[in-house]
Amino acid sequence: MTARWQLPLYYRAKALRDIGRTEDSRRGYQQVAESGGRLAQAARRGLAQAARLTGDFPTALAAAQTLGWEGRHQRVLGDLYWIQGEPQRAAGAYLAGRLEAEQHAKAGEAAHTQAMRALALAFVDPRQADDEIDLAEQLLVGLDLRATTINAAIAALIRDAGSPDVDDRARHLRTELDVAGLTFMTPTLELAVAFYQAVCNDRDALDATIGRLRQQTSDGTFAYYTDIAYFMANHTVPTGHTQPRWLDGERATRIRWQAIVTARRDLLPNTRPR
Repeated sequence: MTARWQLPLYYRAKALRDIGRTEDSRRGYQQVAESGGRLAQAARRGLAQAARLTGDFPTALAAAQTLGWEGRHQRVLGDLYWIQGEPQRAAGAYLAGRLEAEQHAKAGEAAHTQAMRALALAFVDPRQADDEIDLAEQLLVGLDLRATTINAAIAALIRDAGSPDVDDRARHLRTELDVAGLTFMTPTLELAVAFYQAVCNDRDALDATIGRLRQQTSDGTFAYYTDIAYFMANHTVPTGHTQPRWLDGERATRIRWQAIVTARRDLLPNTRPR
């Protein structure tokens, strides 16, 4: 495959991923990865992400460890770790990724990894997340990165779990995602809403959010977000639900997410720094 044909095939695979055609996207990435051209590492990252999106976390982890900087290995690791209920570990990977991006003068990648670092830390340390969100917003100045900007906004929702305006802000972000054609990000937004509802112990609202998540992830992509929402609610995952391959098993992952919710409840009076 020549470089001339590698480029459109790679970006087609990315577009197919964004509209939920995960298997078609995976095949495109596989073709580019096997070509050995300059986009091969980026395509291998796409394959690692495809494994993560379908809940095959051990495969995603194994792939991430072979990617190096060109494959954005630290970003892939960060995306994997926070899902397992290890946001601090994810934040460390995102920080390493941001520093690598700055060393290579990749402003967009630096902004993206910083926004994701803020999102991860927002689950466990709202005070630190405040500073991390500010930095992400600074790095986004002058860049046209709508998805990254929305990731920073989702991080702010998670940081503010317990605040009465979260529902209104979430509704605004749903509309923004629809208008921007970024509906592949909607499950992440709904997971942030589920966290807020779990922290507030709003069982009815949380059940409704879980229902939306189940519908949005019925094709198997991001289906593990539904599991995480069940963990947050301390619900049993229904039989027949496709089980992700958690790195440490379901029980350990459930315990970590429940601990995150419990710890945030203890912080409710001081969720935001004054």
